[in-house]
Amino acid sequence: MKRTKQQSRRRIHLRIRKKVSGTNERPRLCVYRSNKSIYCQIIDDLKGHTLVAASSHEEGISGNKTEQAIAVGKLVAEKAKNAGIEQVKFDRGGYLYHGRVKALADGAREGGLQF
Repeated sequence: MKRTKQQSRRRIHLRIRKKVSGTNERPRLCVYRSNKSIYCQIIDDLKGHTLVAASSHEEGISGNKTEQAIAVGKLVAEKAKNAGIEQVKFDRGGYLYHGRVKALADGAREGGLQF
């Protein structure tokens, strides 16, 4: 039986998560992309806590989906700076590093996060 797109993404995501884990010094920047929105969280996997979160549903974020992703990246970087986070590990969530996921990463880098 053929795998669906969601099943394939889930398998890729689990393969990535075997290698990428966030710590207190360098938490994980996790990305989730839906058809209409994009969400990201900075997570400390050792404690199991979300330190910072941002999404395209927040105030002041508008434009097309790629512009929204850039704005979300900048917003999460700003929130991370306020929380004292400088470096993160990037978890693309099983998505290709292309389009909105790449735009979010570029926005986070512009905002000052290092990964």
